[in-house]
Amino acid sequence: MQLTGKTFQLTGKVQNYAWGGYTYIPQLLGFDNTVHKPCAEYWMGAHPSAASIISDGTSSIPLNEYINSNPAGAITETVFKRFGELPYLFKILDVNDMLSIQVHPTKVEAEKGFAKEELAGIPINAAFRNYKDKNHKPEVMVALSEFWLLHGFKTEDALHKTLLEIQEFNVLVALFRKEGYKGLYQFVMEMDQVDIDNLVTPLVKRELRRKANNELTKADAGWWVSKLFENGSEVKNIDRGIFSIYFFNIVKAEPGEAVFQGAGIPHAYLEGQNVELMANSDNVLRGGLTPKHIDVPELMKHTLFEPVTPNVMKGQDVGNNEVLYPCPVPDFGIKKISLNNNSHSSTATSLEIIIAIEGGAVINSSKNMVIKQGGAVAILPGESYTIESSGKCTLFKAFVPA
Repeated sequence: MQLTGKTFQLTGKVQNYAWGGYTYIPQLLGFDNTVHKPCAEYWMGAHPSAASIISDGTSSIPLNEYINSNPAGAITETVFKRFGELPYLFKILDVNDMLSIQVHPTKVEAEKGFAKEELAGIPINAAFRNYKDKNHKPEVMVALSEFWLLHGFKTEDALHKTLLEIQEFNVLVALFRKEGYKGLYQFVMEMDQVDIDNLVTPLVKRELRRKANNELTKADAGWWVSKLFENGSEVKNIDRGIFSIYFFNIVKAEPGEAVFQGAGIPHAYLEGQNVELMANSDNVLRGGLTPKHIDVPELMKHTLFEPVTPNVMKGQDVGNNEVLYPCPVPDFGIKKISLNNNSHSSTATSLEIIIAIEGGAVINSSKNMVIKQGGAVAILPGESYTIESSGKCTLFKAFVPA
């Protein structure tokens, strides 16, 4: 099917994962969540499991089908030769409950893992499958609210201090001194459930008391540990993911600040809303805090056991009312466009997806259209356009770096 023009309306797909919130994405997109489903993610891209629909106002087609029918015109010959597809997936996230402790593989390891599971005959949609595709999954998030996440192991001094300060972890000090990050993490991740419960039950109960007494803030691991049990759950069969809450950096990003996460960095989103951009992959190796498939040995194989000092990016003002968040990968780039009774002009060098987070604007191109809060457009390579707003408007743009 042929669409006319090079600027299209784009409609993404809401994902109803259990950890999502109930109001943010419905309000952003302008629909009533009458069935009261958790709305966790809004996908914009060409991932075959939830491809966006693009429309010229008369006809519409899934974005992946449009790209497959004309890859050079849709994503450029260069991008198609290098990636074979639109190499990014653009999302809005509303994190109400903690996400799983997770790590993403490198491209090489993803290809090996995918081939191994294919050879074993594991169905692509099997709940226990680790590798859904052959791709790596680096990702960047830009906070839309105060956003909290776990990101990488603490520095050696900070983790050593944690083990000393928490009575229940004192028994782990000698192990950490002798065998380092990997020895420590492998020990707790492979502990028998009865030993986990015996070790950390007193800690969990103490953190619950401290939170009830307003002795904790979100910068404290105990605040998040308490959140796991605040729904009245009995303190038993304690998820081994709580070790990660104490061992990893707890990071706060303010609206407009960004964090990039490459292969091997253990992490978990804790709370808030963000714009997320990643390589076009669904490869996630999980180690806890989730009812989904957990594969600790596979997680351990791909984890970087080294200290991480989180880099919370404020972005670079590149003029033209744009802020760029530099990402060290060829798959994607992201910019924030902030307008207030002014304009932004550009020529797309790749397939760009633009979503309005706040306010509205007019896009003047080969086809003029209005974009309002929650609305998104796909702009093809070579299309020149101007975005004009008579008031305050915030947009985010995903693209493939030149």
